[in-house]
Amino acid sequence: MDSLAHNLEHRYPKAVASLREGLEETLTVHRLKVPDLLRQTLSNTNAMESANSVAASVIKRVKHWNDGEQILRYAVAGFLEAEKSFRRVKGYRQIPLLISAIKKGLEPSSSTLIAKTA
Repeated sequence: MDSLAHNLEHRYPKAVASLREGLEETLTVHRLKVPDLLRQTLSNTNAMESANSVAASVIKRVKHWNDGEQILRYAVAGFLEAEKSFRRVKGYRQIPLLISAIKKGLEPSSSTLIAKTA
């Protein structure tokens, strides 16, 4: 992946920056042998970006902030609004397999996995 990024960097610098940003997480998901459908969900930030976008649209409606408590209330209101559009995680039935793989990765005998994913 590093070689691919290096070869493409001069032509597609933004794409390569994005690739490098998520490289470690992507490789971790592959090392844990997460099933394909769940891997698709975990290998991108679409759900987080969508929730942040909805919350930001609620927050930007406020013209005057009284205090930090009010900011938190509006942030929570924004994320509660975003929650209304949440859908079931694709591959959610495979989450127990992911949990099992993570637990195996945390066992002392699999220190190479821990070192690679840390």
